[in-house]
Amino acid sequence: MQDEIHPQTPDKVNQPRNGLDRIIFKLGNILSLLFIFTVAISFYEVLMRYVFNAPTMWVHETASFLGGCLFVYGGIYALSIDKHVRVVLIYDIVSDRTRRWLNVFHHIMGLTFSGLLSWAAYQMVQDSWFTPFGDFRLETSGSAWDPAFPALVKGMIFMTLCIMFVQFSLHLIQELNGLRKRDDV
Repeated sequence: MQDEIHPQTPDKVNQPRNGLDRIIFKLGNILSLLFIFTVAISFYEVLMRYVFNAPTMWVHETASFLGGCLFVYGGIYALSIDKHVRVVLIYDIVSDRTRRWLNVFHHIMGLTFSGLLSWAAYQMVQDSWFTPFGDFRLETSGSAWDPAFPALVKGMIFMTLCIMFVQFSLHLIQELNGLRKRDDV
């Protein structure tokens, strides 16, 4: 039954759909190396704290900043290779044309979601990058080291959501073109 609905076609897993997706995918593969750096500085902190009794004040905030930024980037990375969350219980048993319509619905909801979140993130960035009088001043962590990581993470969230909005727009156009041409998913 499954083969009748979905004939065997080449697997498109991990294949970016357009130029923007290809850039996001390649950059994401490079940025993933920062996880190794995060592990290395965390190991350095453990060594300094428990072996030399000389803890650092920068490692925890740096590791949290890098992890947060990479986590946020993971959203557009997953969307670029079509590895986002979906209800496969329904998706896998419907025809290719119905899948296209489900994808159209998904992209419209994604556009709405990323558009509204982009607006909220813009407000958050504005508050964390500028004083109430409009002067440029990045929000800091308030710790002894006091880096501007909170403001930078908020900027990363805003930028990523704007990119995600463009991604959903491009994917929606591709799905509608596929429906028009009656292409398989």
